[in-house]
Amino acid sequence: MKRRFVLTSLLLVLVLTVCLSGLAASKAEIVNGRFVKTRSITVEIFDRGNPGGSKPEDNFYTDFIKKGMLRDHNVKVTFKPVPRWTEVEVLNNLLAAGDAPDVCVTYSYPTIQTYANMGGVLDMAPYLDGNKELLAGLWDLLGDSNIYWNRDPEKGTIWAIEALLFQNKRINTFVREDWLKKLGLKEPKTLAEFENMLRAFRDNAQLLLGKDADKMVPYSTSFDVGWRNDHLLISFVPESITEKERYVYGFDDRRLLFPGYKNGVKKLNEWYNEGLIWKNFALYAAGDKTEDNMIKAGYVGAFMHNWDYPYRDGQEGIHANLQKLVGPDAAYIAVECFQNNAGIYRKYLSAPIDRKVFFPSTNKEPLASVLYLNWISKLENRKFLQIGEKGVTHEVLADGTIQTKAVTGAKIMNSPNNIDYTITINGLDLGDTDLNVKSVALGYGGVDKRFIEKAYKITSNEARYGKNYNVGQIYAEEGMGAVLPEKRNNFLIQSVVAKPADFNSVFDRGLQDYLNTGGQAIIDERRVKYEQFYE
Repeated sequence: MKRRFVLTSLLLVLVLTVCLSGLAASKAEIVNGRFVKTRSITVEIFDRGNPGGSKPEDNFYTDFIKKGMLRDHNVKVTFKPVPRWTEVEVLNNLLAAGDAPDVCVTYSYPTIQTYANMGGVLDMAPYLDGNKELLAGLWDLLGDSNIYWNRDPEKGTIWAIEALLFQNKRINTFVREDWLKKLGLKEPKTLAEFENMLRAFRDNAQLLLGKDADKMVPYSTSFDVGWRNDHLLISFVPESITEKERYVYGFDDRRLLFPGYKNGVKKLNEWYNEGLIWKNFALYAAGDKTEDNMIKAGYVGAFMHNWDYPYRDGQEGIHANLQKLVGPDAAYIAVECFQNNAGIYRKYLSAPIDRKVFFPSTNKEPLASVLYLNWISKLENRKFLQIGEKGVTHEVLADGTIQTKAVTGAKIMNSPNNIDYTITINGLDLGDTDLNVKSVALGYGGVDKRFIEKAYKITSNEARYGKNYNVGQIYAEEGMGAVLPEKRNNFLIQSVVAKPADFNSVFDRGLQDYLNTGGQAIIDERRVKYEQFYE
């Protein structure tokens, strides 16, 4: 064992020496920040399939990046689109085929770890540590915390860096404000009041929708039951849950394994069987626009979604279409209804990390690639990408607040604040805390700031944030990045639509299958690693 350790250590030293010598040779080819010889890299970009959007790989903002990288670093950039809603599956296929972009981004770290174990991912550590003087923008933005988040405590490898979740938000519960007023209802503050509100919507469909009464949907959700019902489900988690439990069971980002979760799913089952939930929610896959169109048309009373979802996308979004199709008073407002056993509107939010950025082993230009990450992380560059051109996509108010403008055509943003291009940060950052808050509230063209301010406050009210437990690789997670979420989504759907008498058996059977498939092995290994490093 001792001999094996020595040989492994010598191998690591040799690999590091080769990497560093290669870095030195590469840096010798850079003069004043520019490569002497032009380099070329490819970069993954999410394709959201937005109606009225631009080509994600070829538009005004990609041109800005391409020109800047060629000017500042003599690096040609080509963007490679990947469908947003199936990005894990598509990225898996690209990695397996050796055809992944040089700069990849995903929300699934297990996907990265799987290919790293097969030699399909570059160790970023030597390129990050060996080029700090060239990467001031990246280091200023992410700091040691996010850059070293995934660093193996024993081997020192970094398979991916973590983007900064600058505005740490998650989910909100939205209800039709105009329907509340029309029915003389107060804004719901408890689970019971929320349920009674849904029943009132259902029972007054004729009054609220007239000739379209048969299209009434008191509460809408989607196939992603865990994400789209977060506030309700988490309210059943006891306040006494420990940090150890949160780590051991927290690999599923929908909190599926948290104690009490099943009771939240049972409540959804009750709503479904009472006719309060959209009957056909399970029929539509990721990226389908049926639900959005139904909400825009004014048929939906309430739903949970990303914290600012109804206010996004300007004239193409829910808020604008609702007001055009229904009337100027039609709007969704964020509400807070679901208290836990301690009477707290508890939210469980992640640590300040977001997407994971990594380089596949097919990347022949890792130095050019880290320079790309540095370029988009510089304040002046990411600020332009987030707010665009003065007078076109935003206005500057007297106090310096940025007010974005809804645009169409070449300069439209396909994602909020162009987060698909600012892959090292998610959330508006203008370099000033006060301006950030005021600008976020004004950052939705055609939406009264009161809606945004309320949603912004509620989504992180009484939150508990995740922590980084750096325990090295959890080997049981390998290959589970897509398998377990699919298992989870399927059995949660089945549990919601089951007959009440069948709920327990359907849920328990589905959960056991999830655990048998690999979930239990991950739990066991996480518990051992936590106890090894933190107890």
